[in-house]
Amino acid sequence: MEVVVRSRNIEVTAALKAHVEKKVRKLDKFLSDAGKAQVRLEIEHGRHTAEVTIPVAGWILRGEEKGDDMYASVDQVVQKLERQAKRWKGRLLHDRTGGAVAAATEQPVEDAPSLLVRRKAFPAKPMTPDEAILQMDLVGHDFFAFRNAETEVINVVYRRRDGNYGLLEPDA
Repeated sequence: MEVVVRSRNIEVTAALKAHVEKKVRKLDKFLSDAGKAQVRLEIEHGRHTAEVTIPVAGWILRGEEKGDDMYASVDQVVQKLERQAKRWKGRLLHDRTGGAVAAATEQPVEDAPSLLVRRKAFPAKPMTPDEAILQMDLVGHDFFAFRNAETEVINVVYRRRDGNYGLLEPDA
């Protein structure tokens, strides 16, 4: 797996880069068909953030951890991704195969009102609500927009406070 390390407000030393690559490559044993791993290291307000995004067979595994030490943040995010990879493999083995979602692309918002701080474009490939829930869990979000394979319209699945899931469908 190729590992691309990007940074913000931190100089990535050779030792830190080697640590990141070694830890992220440990995920190869769980993700045989993984694409290029994108690693973002950032220090903001004294918090060290490590974020890793890995496309795998059309799905996206993503994790982010913050802490007081960058090495510890990297270790924690890799542990989180190991759990996600194991869960992803287990769910795929239990009849949850099919639709895939490519990486969402973020675009900066220009000339937008002050409350809109980010705009995301995403490929809306057809999938079932169960597949959308799996993808939502893999990226670690509380909601996920997708094109429903049955109705061909955009739907949203979301995590309810009681731990269950909801589905938003537009009226016909």
